[in-house]
Amino acid sequence: MPQVTIIPHTELCPEGKQFNVKKGASLCEAMLKHDVAIEHACDMVAACATCHVLIRAGANTLDERDDDENDQLDNAWGLEPASRLACCVRLKDGDITVELPKFSRNHARER
Repeated sequence: MPQVTIIPHTELCPEGKQFNVKKGASLCEAMLKHDVAIEHACDMVAACATCHVLIRAGANTLDERDDDENDQLDNAWGLEPASRLACCVRLKDGDITVELPKFSRNHARER
């Protein structure tokens, strides 16, 4: 089973977290199941970019972004090559490390 490592985030996951998920699982659903308070305003249908995450390790084990995900990522704060929508990421065989951005499309977070 692939392992997901969440880098500590002041508000959403202060201590960081590691957990295993089944191959094929949605990253967003797995994070919510493991008490990582990721936003998902569109109910995980790739229509809002609030579940924007940064894949810091293991991106090569994931499928590439499709056109729908790329279109929504254009609306994400702090877009970079490591950006993904957690609702679009399906875990495969490899482990990944995820960073939650300081800001989201919905609001700015203060440290």
